[in-house]
Amino acid sequence: GEKDVRREKEYGIWQSYTWRDYAEEVRRFALGLASIGFKRGDRLAVIGDNRPRLYFAMMAAQSLGGISLAIYQDSIAKEMCYVVSHAETRYVVAENEEQVDKMYEIRAEIGCVERVIFDDPRGLELKEDPWLIDFPGVQKLGDAFGQAHPGYFEGEVAKGDAQDTAIFCYTSGTTGMPKGVMLTHENLIENAREVVKAEGWRAEDERVAYLPMAWIGDYIFSVSGSMVAGFCCNFPESPETIFRDIREIGPTLAFTPPRVYETVLTQVQVRMEEADWLKRAFFRFFMDVALKVERRRKRRQPVPLALRGLNAMGDLLVRAPLRDLFGFSRVRLAYTGGAPLGPDVFDFFRALGLNLKQLYGLTESSAACLFQPDGEAHPDTVGRPLPGVELKIAESGEILMRGKMVFKGYYKNEEDTHSTKDPEGWLATGDAGFIDKSGHLKVIDRAKDVSSLRDGTMFAPQFLENKLKFSPYIREAVVLGRERDYAATMINIDLDSLENWAERMKVAYTSYQDLSQKPEVYRLIHDEIVRINQDLARDEVLAGAQIRRFLILNKELDPDDGEITRTRKLRRSVIGGRYGKLIAGLYGGARQVETEIMVTYEDGRTGNFHSTAEIWDVGTPGQGELHPQAKQSA
Repeated sequence: GEKDVRREKEYGIWQSYTWRDYAEEVRRFALGLASIGFKRGDRLAVIGDNRPRLYFAMMAAQSLGGISLAIYQDSIAKEMCYVVSHAETRYVVAENEEQVDKMYEIRAEIGCVERVIFDDPRGLELKEDPWLIDFPGVQKLGDAFGQAHPGYFEGEVAKGDAQDTAIFCYTSGTTGMPKGVMLTHENLIENAREVVKAEGWRAEDERVAYLPMAWIGDYIFSVSGSMVAGFCCNFPESPETIFRDIREIGPTLAFTPPRVYETVLTQVQVRMEEADWLKRAFFRFFMDVALKVERRRKRRQPVPLALRGLNAMGDLLVRAPLRDLFGFSRVRLAYTGGAPLGPDVFDFFRALGLNLKQLYGLTESSAACLFQPDGEAHPDTVGRPLPGVELKIAESGEILMRGKMVFKGYYKNEEDTHSTKDPEGWLATGDAGFIDKSGHLKVIDRAKDVSSLRDGTMFAPQFLENKLKFSPYIREAVVLGRERDYAATMINIDLDSLENWAERMKVAYTSYQDLSQKPEVYRLIHDEIVRINQDLARDEVLAGAQIRRFLILNKELDPDDGEITRTRKLRRSVIGGRYGKLIAGLYGGARQVETEIMVTYEDGRTGNFHSTAEIWDVGTPGQGELHPQAKQSA
């Protein structure tokens, strides 16, 4: 009861909640909800950054037999409106002024919402409006309600059943509108129990919770995983202080989507480029040693004594300081999931000294349902099924799974429920893959995305995109080629990396749009693609899928424009429609294409964005002719 379970940094000081505090905060808020009309089966939504009170609110709703759901904090009002209305939400807990303002913006369209409860009052105009009430105010109402109705809270908890729906978790909506995944208490708790048992999570572990609350990956760690294992979750002061707060806490468990690992690697590469020649030489030499050791261990080959000695020296001089710099010094178990992590990135962090593993699962499977045991972590597989999880490959190559973690269904969507989950309980994941000789699952790509080029060469766009994003200068990539003569790509540059590069190379620019179209930047990206093509040329299956043409987009792919999801997954159909002229240019031999695209600004306004994009050719190593501009800039 007296062990810390939640810590929140506020004004530079960590504020702690024990398990006893947690229970009391939830009880008081639940009684407050009951006092303002919350009933069994009602829905409560939370929106904001990771804050203890938002988690308390979710637990309070579930304690009364209700259903909680989280909304991505960077959602625009229109996106919030859809989720809130679709879920028939009666109560919303909003973190701050920004989120409350969004609720007022869509108030006329969300008649189902009876109360908006806010956490942080800073900046709010606290006018007399019964629709709006603060979090402590609800708890005070709960205190009075509890005195008038002794035993009410305990009685409502006792009515709960394992098969009751605990949460709605909305999918990212890569192929259409987000779907409300209904997950039961059994789904979430049984899944967490198996992960805790298989991976050895402990009550003494520490974790920093900064991933979106709306993502199932956060829920399995911050809520069900924390409850089953007993470990403490820490909440950063703000998104800007995340890395500093991580260093202060020194977490032992780390769960991070691929994009964060890619960002950290980019920072390391940029720092090394800016370092003096001696530091660069040390870094490259000792990381090469570490990679050799990691690859030998992966192949279960003995590591020579001399190599072990050099590796120990490299850990002392290079890798340990780097781990400390990014707050990884105490990490016992590090995970990635939600999307594939490039093999080069995976090997780098394993060589850095992180016990990095890949988890595999879907929102519909209550997050992770496959894991990589210690000593069996590989970049090209996602591990073995957890106990209680059945796995098989359909004749079409699609991955199917079954177990207690499989969702109840999609809310108000029986058609998609039946097409995703069959009468025998098998969940169709939508991913294509196979089980290798060691019993590990290997995911190739999304089943609907795996196809072939016109000559029959296998085409797996996500695999190629991940290889491109290993470059520190490439933030996003869209690879095209299905039923076409060759593969081509549209690139988003990584502004942070290229700002440093441009400063070193004395390349003047005024904006993202200007920098992205500089010939020097095109040459840099061209050379990165050539390097990746050389790697692909050694792959017997994918040698024919090398990138032949590319362009650099002069605007970032943006979730507000519907081009990517809030979890940064590509919406290929939207991109195909919006950038049709550019795609036609990539395959029509054009050297330059003009296009006009509608963009959405932060305040919700829209406008037209006129752009002209260069298109360059990339010669296959040893063959082909470079685009004349590539020769000139070289």
